[in-house]
Amino acid sequence: MSEWFTPQEQEVTQDLEELRRKVRTMLDLSAPRDGLAAYYVLYHDPARTRLWVAERGPRVEGFLALCQTGWDLFRPVGVLRARHIDVAWALLQRGLSPSGGSPARRPYYLVTTPDILGVAEEALEVERVSLNRIYYLDLRRYEPEINVLVTPAQAANGSPRFVIRSRDTRIVAEAGINWQSPHFAEVYVQTDPEVQGRGWGKAVLDACIIWVLRSGAIPLYVVAEGNEPSARLAESVGFVDSGARECTVEGIAK
Repeated sequence: MSEWFTPQEQEVTQDLEELRRKVRTMLDLSAPRDGLAAYYVLYHDPARTRLWVAERGPRVEGFLALCQTGWDLFRPVGVLRARHIDVAWALLQRGLSPSGGSPARRPYYLVTTPDILGVAEEALEVERVSLNRIYYLDLRRYEPEINVLVTPAQAANGSPRFVIRSRDTRIVAEAGINWQSPHFAEVYVQTDPEVQGRGWGKAVLDACIIWVLRSGAIPLYVVAEGNEPSARLAESVGFVDSGARECTVEGIAK
């Protein structure tokens, strides 16, 4: 299958832009299911992005992006999409191997679709697997509430963050942005167990949502299957299940 691939030389930005143009045909920029993939493949920092594209004639059959991020310098985020299992396997063999420029036995955080999850599990020594629901904000259900306890802050990467602090100035509730494209932004929320039940998680999440909407993007919220408290929080704010699912696999390349 080597004739399927168009490897991108990292130092040549124009090559990456051409590959991004090709991959665009596999993505729907208005669909929540493609929000994360579109961000990492099309908009992530070119200097920290490597991209492999599988083609058969003029048709793109799949892609693998490996992206260096600020939240874990030693574990790149990988985004894998493929129309067929054999294409997914070939992409992983090409991108994760030392011959593809990746260090041997490197850890990865791989995001893919449920239909090719098994291939990802074969390519990695798996540490953790999660099936996630993708929620999007339904503006018809959203009624923002302002809480004076919420204050703006800034994450280490410069992205906005909204927090509530305890009397001893510890952050006990926070919401922020995992990634943002021109179309979507994935928000997160964290609340200390000691303050749960006070509505503070909803308060910081509300503040974050308002910021995202003002920036022109639609908020997304990802919930692991079985995490019903997180799902209930999302739904209480106005998020609805898009029906799309994504899988994350944390592991080490074999």
